[in-house]
Amino acid sequence: MSPDLALGTYRCRDIPQAAGHAVACGASWIDTAPNYHHGSAQTRLQPVLAGNRDVRVSTKVGFFTPDIAAAARDAGVLTSAEAASGHCLTHRYVAWQSRRNATELGRAPDIVFVHNPERAAQPHDAIADAFTALEVEARAGRIGGYGTAAWTGFEGAFSVADLLDIAIRCGGRGHHLVAVQLPVSLVMLKPVAQALDGNGPLAEATAAGLDTFVSAPLHGGELPAMVTDELRELIDPGATPAEAALRVTASTPGVDHVILGSGHAQRRRDAQRVLGLPPLPDKTLHEVIDVLGA
Repeated sequence: MSPDLALGTYRCRDIPQAAGHAVACGASWIDTAPNYHHGSAQTRLQPVLAGNRDVRVSTKVGFFTPDIAAAARDAGVLTSAEAASGHCLTHRYVAWQSRRNATELGRAPDIVFVHNPERAAQPHDAIADAFTALEVEARAGRIGGYGTAAWTGFEGAFSVADLLDIAIRCGGRGHHLVAVQLPVSLVMLKPVAQALDGNGPLAEATAAGLDTFVSAPLHGGELPAMVTDELRELIDPGATPAEAALRVTASTPGVDHVILGSGHAQRRRDAQRVLGLPPLPDKTLHEVIDVLGA
């Protein structure tokens, strides 16, 4: 089954327009965070979400803007030291931010991701604190479920097995851990190599029945300029550099959703077409890894 093309709002300049184009092109997921677009991403999404109730939305807890820090400090959920850090996963802050997310979105988010817990001094403890708070929110119906969105976290700070163990400790066998998010691209190739060998976060998440969201497939828009003609020919001779990069990400075993930041209608249609193509043979993916290294 082909992965779904989701909209990511991290780098969107005009979020309502991008979301409108994405929905018109068939996007069923939008990914955001309270710190995106200088703290305004969620409120900018609210009209689009209100008019498209079938579109699902994921957001995050962890990072915050100075304005959010001031509000959280005034509410007594961040200390001055925590507010100055720019990132916090304490129980009291996660619960407060989760409810604030719902208010800004105008609806209960389908997934709340714990954002880059590898930043914490003790990642496992931070994840447990956040999961405990999010279990309460999920059981109250204020969120659909929760997950972990990492950048480098799955490279040694924690594994999917660790997340499942923590979720069971925090919520029992009926826990609400439902998804993981991580970067997979020609720049971040290790998850591809692992997935081809049947291990790593994508394989482990799939085996556990968790949804997998892949971020930064074009590495913030930098990848197309980095794809050489030789690499493009190896991947797909008829593709553009951006399409070749997307094909590798979309062909990686275990990928359910690819988060793309572009809201340009034609680019999304092109990306949707690429995601609908048959996956590249494992042999081709192995050759790409041999050329670029994992």
